[in-house]
Amino acid sequence: MAELSLTGLRVLREVASLGSFTAAARSLGYTQSAISRQVAGLEVAAGAPLFERSARGVRTTDAGEVLLRHARSVLDEVGAAERELEGLSRRAAGRLRVGAFPTAMASLVPRALAALERREPAVRPTLREGGTATHLRNLAAGKVDLAVIGAMPGARRARSRRIAVEHVIDDPLLLAVGRDHPLARRRRVDLDDLAQEGWIAATATASDTMIGAWQWAEWRPRVVQLAKDWTAKLGLVAGGLGVTLVPGLAADAVRPDVSLVRIRSDRNVTREVSIATQAGSDSPAAAAFAELLHETASELASELQRRIRD
Repeated sequence: MAELSLTGLRVLREVASLGSFTAAARSLGYTQSAISRQVAGLEVAAGAPLFERSARGVRTTDAGEVLLRHARSVLDEVGAAERELEGLSRRAAGRLRVGAFPTAMASLVPRALAALERREPAVRPTLREGGTATHLRNLAAGKVDLAVIGAMPGARRARSRRIAVEHVIDDPLLLAVGRDHPLARRRRVDLDDLAQEGWIAATATASDTMIGAWQWAEWRPRVVQLAKDWTAKLGLVAGGLGVTLVPGLAADAVRPDVSLVRIRSDRNVTREVSIATQAGSDSPAAAAFAELLHETASELASELQRRIRD
């Protein structure tokens, strides 16, 4: 007994659409005799004629209409399956070299990498920690595929036609104080209320660090302790030896004996976090990771909002 075939159903759909065996043969790249054989096989399987012939061409019979309706549905499903399978074959795979500045390594990058491992298990990421300027040089030189970079608002960043930069999030800078500090129970503090505080920073020149974020203020931060490592900074803060700034993206890594407080000022105290890639890159792995960085940054912002209510 003859059986229905996908080729036969495609021929049926094309003949019905064009109203001619000759036109269908031309459209599908078959000979007219091949079209006739396919139709004949379908008619045997259906047990009834599928087309009525006339001088103007052909038109479907009642049986042809029934089979055509199902043929369209079947071919649409098969087409969808083919497209999905084709997409699977093009899924991100291979190596992905990522650079990130230190604070992004606290939560943003690790969580996005964990999501990438679940979603794209064929990708093999490697990670480099370092400053933004270093990552931009490495990106331009082709040493990394994607870099998570940070900059204070208004900061000048070297531009290169070889690098594309995509904004991810404006990360708020939070005041970190010890549990016994008078501001520890505050949700927000005015910027000018911090003028008399002693600050912990990586250098004695405040403008070289995040605490130079409010250069428009009438006062300048007074640096009382120097520490480059975040563990050391937060240890000094917990000991009541000064205050410092912590990016919101690093809030999860703050020790429990340190409180975080929002800073209220005329201008937002934030750091811009962006994704940098090689201009014109079509890397599926980099594109997949960039998408996950956006998703993770949004999740972290929501979590921070819940943690430190306005």
